[in-house]
Amino acid sequence: MTILLSTLNARYAHASLGLRYLQANMGELREATQLHEFVIGAKTTDIVEKLLSHKAAEGTTIVGFGVYIWNVEETAKVVAMLKRVAPEIVIVLGGPEVSYESAEQQIVQLADYLVTGWGDVTFPQLCRQILNGPKPLMKTHVGVQPPMADIVLPYSLYSEQDIAHRTLYVEASRGCPFKCEFCLSALDKTAWPFALDNFLLELESLHARGARLFKFVDRTFNLNVKTSLKILQFFLDKLEANPDDPVFAHFELVPDHLPDALKDAITRFPAGALQFEIGIQSFNPEVQALVSRKQNNEKAAENIRWLMQHSHAHLHVDLIAGLPGEDIESFARGFDQLVALQPHEIQFGILKRLRGTPIIRHTEAYGLVFDPHPPYTILATDRIPFATMQRLVRFARYWDLIANSGRFAHTLPVLLGQSPFANFMALSDWLYAKTDATHRIALDRLAGLVGEWLRLQGMDGGAVNDLLSTDYAGKTPKVPEQQKQPLAGSVAPQRQARHLVH
Repeated sequence: MTILLSTLNARYAHASLGLRYLQANMGELREATQLHEFVIGAKTTDIVEKLLSHKAAEGTTIVGFGVYIWNVEETAKVVAMLKRVAPEIVIVLGGPEVSYESAEQQIVQLADYLVTGWGDVTFPQLCRQILNGPKPLMKTHVGVQPPMADIVLPYSLYSEQDIAHRTLYVEASRGCPFKCEFCLSALDKTAWPFALDNFLLELESLHARGARLFKFVDRTFNLNVKTSLKILQFFLDKLEANPDDPVFAHFELVPDHLPDALKDAITRFPAGALQFEIGIQSFNPEVQALVSRKQNNEKAAENIRWLMQHSHAHLHVDLIAGLPGEDIESFARGFDQLVALQPHEIQFGILKRLRGTPIIRHTEAYGLVFDPHPPYTILATDRIPFATMQRLVRFARYWDLIANSGRFAHTLPVLLGQSPFANFMALSDWLYAKTDATHRIALDRLAGLVGEWLRLQGMDGGAVNDLLSTDYAGKTPKVPEQQKQPLAGSVAPQRQARHLVH
């Protein structure tokens, strides 16, 4: 017998935490369980060939696939081909994309079994039944949520290759107490913490093995401040013990909950060691109420401002366009408000209808039209027509290339002026008219286009050249001596590191 755990990651640097949880909790079947990760864009035939090369010589082979919004279409092709060439293989699906509204999905129809929700206990039990009998009669198995103490932590399953070349995903808790209707965590009743001492021992082991880049997937890292402080102290201890051997940690923060004790710990981190992802999503109170998002906007803005002024943390702040009840003017006001707070990156997202999320209840009342194909992006609302939504999609892409990349740090304020949303939308419309593209725009060409736009706006050509030459777009900038050390001593990802020199 052989059990293969597989998924298609968005890119190689992403190591699947979910599959490693499954492998860690296989019990007596763990020795027979193998992990095989692929990347979206790989040839279906190559994936199928590699999986079949690990097929059991005798007995049953089970292949479990982790299915997500970004890989469902390609995974469906893999499942279909596997069933064509090796119909005897037992295929089990799991993951958020197939845990809801599953009956209508082609990939579920192709598979033998489906585990919805938590799979730590249910997937191993299902494998035992498949291998030892009695054979399960039901196709769908609802995941059982075990006590957190019963879940075997998976971090020892990160390989030396993972530690050397990939982001390591970790979690101190699961779930979320908030009910934001565009998020799958809205279905959780609360957040469930892992035993903190055990979790910190796992972090200690990873660090001892050479891990230096940790991404926390907790939805609400700062919900329990005592826990947050102990985790931050773990990283501070490592930094203080050996400043020349830095670490980088990423956390999701609740934006309006930043007590003084947490602020004090955050101020102790050097540049290049800490990143916060902060979900604002909308600054419109009526829209927030409509999608059940509780947020003190004034406090959230105050905390972002404080973090920018008093900490070295890299801030990645999220906004969502296309929420029910929000028109283009409301979104523009929120965008301008966020730009004024000057976070390092603004992740301009377009609403997606994740399967199972309550956002669908607004479909009729607010004219929500979603793409029927993954990632189920909003196409239009009663307040934002399709053509305008496509302009927003292009805005988001160009914003990522120009603003979030860190390559136009000196040029960006000139582009935005006193009306950031309106000015960047004008640039976005012009770029699309000029290039008919939002992808595969070479950096040199993009820099040239930005320069051409500035000259069209009346800026002197020499001044344009001088401005662009100070940015990453054209030439490597001269970094002030006092700013060189954070870059040299940082393990921050390259994109975040670019922001350190400004």
